[in-house]
Amino acid sequence: MSGGAKKAAQIQSVDPVWDAVRSGAQQILDSEPSLANLVLSSILNHESFEDALAHRLAARLDHEELSADMIRQAFAETLRDNPDIGAAARADLAATLERDPACHRAIEPLLYFKGYQAIQTHRFAHAMNRAGRRDFALYLQSRSSQVFQADIHPAVPMGKGIMLDHGTGLVIGETAVVGDNVSMLQNVTLGGTGKSDQDRHPKIGNGVLIGAGAKVLGNIRVGDCSRIGAGSVVLKEVPERTTVAGVPARVIGEAGCAQPALVMDQMVLVHDTSK
Repeated sequence: MSGGAKKAAQIQSVDPVWDAVRSGAQQILDSEPSLANLVLSSILNHESFEDALAHRLAARLDHEELSADMIRQAFAETLRDNPDIGAAARADLAATLERDPACHRAIEPLLYFKGYQAIQTHRFAHAMNRAGRRDFALYLQSRSSQVFQADIHPAVPMGKGIMLDHGTGLVIGETAVVGDNVSMLQNVTLGGTGKSDQDRHPKIGNGVLIGAGAKVLGNIRVGDCSRIGAGSVVLKEVPERTTVAGVPARVIGEAGCAQPALVMDQMVLVHDTSK
């Protein structure tokens, strides 16, 4: 077996996500030659998923103030100290492929989806913020907001398996926490209240689905495997495995399934009980 064949076999056996991404890149190369430069520079010229991720994000974030080359160098340094970024990015990609019906191949989030790209940019920014590179992290937050229309403070810890559908209009404040396997749609706000600089943003549990346009405000807990209806304004704690909806939001029943974030059902009927 040649050296190249051995490498391919090793990639397939230890990194199925990277193998699926490369397979998708080859499909694009074969079917759409006009995109050859994109798939070669973004995917096929790289030896690992992490290298491709850093290259693609840096290319999207490139600006005259801070070049793609400098961003890639900073990402490479961050990956050396934080290999968990690659694992989390793979989990997010798998989550997007599983939950988003518009996603048909593993390569699509990495190459095209700004929601996925915004989350991965945040992962780098968060690691840099923890390492004391606050200004670089804040620059990434600012640039990501411009490019992807998603504004996530670099201090926010975020779990694995996050699916950010569309991404447009997402805002997550400094003291928020997001658990594992959370799905959020466009125009979601995890915001604070008042001018206090203390712990003032929501804590989102595992397996939560937050519908489009929902606002969760204040230092409140959203329990595991709960569901927040689209357009809701949540001001009070959300119990585990329940559905809340309305303005202001109230509990209207159970979550409807064991894992709302995986099912992605936003259809919530709110009955008027005031009559």
